Amino acid sequence: QVQLEESGGGLVQAGGSLSLSCAASGGTFSSYAMGWFRQAPGKEREFVCAISWIGGSPYYADSLKGRFTISRDSSKNTAYLQMKNLKPEDTAVYYCAAVDFYSDSDWTNAVDAWGQGTLVTVSS
Repeated sequence: QVQLEESGGGLVQAGGSLSLSCAASGGTFSSYAMGWFRQAPGKEREFVCAISWIGGSPYYADSLKGRFTISRDSSKNTAYLQMKNLKPEDTAVYYCAAVDFYSDSDWTNAVDAWGQGTLVTVSS
């Protein structure tokens, strides 16, 4: 049993930056990877990025590569999402997730546990 808690969401103007954190509790994080997903009203939850826990290899959705950066501090059971040059279309609830295995097609199906989510609103 692992619990995930996101923090850092809020309101930011277009072009600005924001950093999110995801802390895992309930013991040492032991899943294959920790990932970030997002969901806007009326849309499907989509994959943003993930990072393997042992090797620290990052994976990004092609559309977000270059603006978002994922990192982790395994000693703190914490992953981070650095977002820059934010756009109004980035507005969504951002979810942290424990990921069981690498997915070449659909990371959502590899999720074992979800955080509650944190709202990011980008104004124009």
